[in-house]
Amino acid sequence: MSHYQRIACLSTEAVETLYALGAEESIAGISGFTVRPRRAREEKTKISGFSSFSLERIMAVQPDLVIGFCDMQADICRDLVKAGVEVHQFNQRTVEGILRMISVLAALVQREEAGRSLVAALRADIARAQQRAAAWTRKPVIYFEEWNEPLMSGIGWAAELIALAGGVDAFRELSSHPGAKERIIADPLAVVQRAPDIIIASWCGKKFQPLQLTARPQWDTIPAVKNGMVFEIKSPDILSPGPAAITEGLRQISDMVALWQAQQA
Repeated sequence: MSHYQRIACLSTEAVETLYALGAEESIAGISGFTVRPRRAREEKTKISGFSSFSLERIMAVQPDLVIGFCDMQADICRDLVKAGVEVHQFNQRTVEGILRMISVLAALVQREEAGRSLVAALRADIARAQQRAAAWTRKPVIYFEEWNEPLMSGIGWAAELIALAGGVDAFRELSSHPGAKERIIADPLAVVQRAPDIIIASWCGKKFQPLQLTARPQWDTIPAVKNGMVFEIKSPDILSPGPAAITEGLRQISDMVALWQAQQA
């Protein structure tokens, strides 16, 4: 067969996408952070973390292709190339980038029709969220917190999802930075000053502690805190740039905005 038969996935969204395409038989190894679909953890060999890797563990599954994501995996991908392995390094940071990643993965496993169907379904999800948002005249300011020590605002696709759901990202100017360090908010009072109507926390795999957030100095004056509009979205639902960011993350943000809109009535 002409397509790849033993793909090692170093990121969770590649696993999720290949399963969604019906190409799970081509997966030889997965990231230990994989949660979607749940059965992948039982069916597939875990070969890596997200930023921690063993070249030997990856090579042990005899991959004919390794799928990586972002600069944090650049070193291991370099080592794999030196070892003679083909590598495709994705770096999607936008909603369109997510859809393009799906199309490329579909082509790599000769599942182009399934890829087109999946992309069409995700575009329909996006259109539904936009249609829902179009009925509202006010747009809540939304602060998305990706990490708490130090405070870090949301990455690009999270900001886009907020806009699609009818909100305004409180730190939209930071979201265009791919690196985490560039999205650090040095002074927590900067969040107070922007007075978000909704706060969404997704602490990158760490359990969200609402009381730790609301107890920050002067944060009790923030409209979101005063009105009970502080929420969590689990990291796998929004911080992995794959289908779930749209099917789960966008849906949850849309529901939060709808709840806020109901409060304004």
